[in-house]
Amino acid sequence: MSEGRTRVVAWIGREILPHEADLRAWLRRAFAAAGDVDDIVQETYCRLAGLSAVEHIGEPRAYLFQAARSVALEQLRRARVVRIDTAAEIDALHVELDEPSPERIAGGRRELERVRRLIAALPDRCRLIFEMRKIEGLPQREIARRMGVSENVVENESVRGLRAILAALAEGETEQPSTAARRPSTHDRTRKRR
Repeated sequence: MSEGRTRVVAWIGREILPHEADLRAWLRRAFAAAGDVDDIVQETYCRLAGLSAVEHIGEPRAYLFQAARSVALEQLRRARVVRIDTAAEIDALHVELDEPSPERIAGGRRELERVRRLIAALPDRCRLIFEMRKIEGLPQREIARRMGVSENVVENESVRGLRAILAALAEGETEQPSTAARRPSTHDRTRKRR
């Protein structure tokens, strides 16, 4: 092995491999199919291993994420059929290469708290399914098994929760998702009859 190749391999082991878990977690949030994540990571390593030099790379972690993002976008472009939720999450593939400003961090925290309130305001079953699907990244089949419902119910509730949150964000609501997504509970219906 040449001296240049040895330096590249050592650099990958020292600067890149420690970030693989974070990279996989980030890719799993953007892609539902685990096979896609493995393919992207493998292709990213192949590209990094093909570099002739690495001295010019100042931020190895950012470089890794940018390389993986490029691979993912290429795979999406080549795919004949793209799942609707994958296409909707392409924006999640954007990686910031610069440190965010304090204003941006504060704004992000406010927005995160707003989304947390909107999620908490969802009906119980919808909220549980939404959290397991979108936050924990569990597959529909696993959620359906855990909750004792069909996969269609999981899909419908997940979509219902996402639509309610997006509608509330678009409308500028801060306390609760749109009432169209919130069905009255049995307790609410019983109270109305009395």
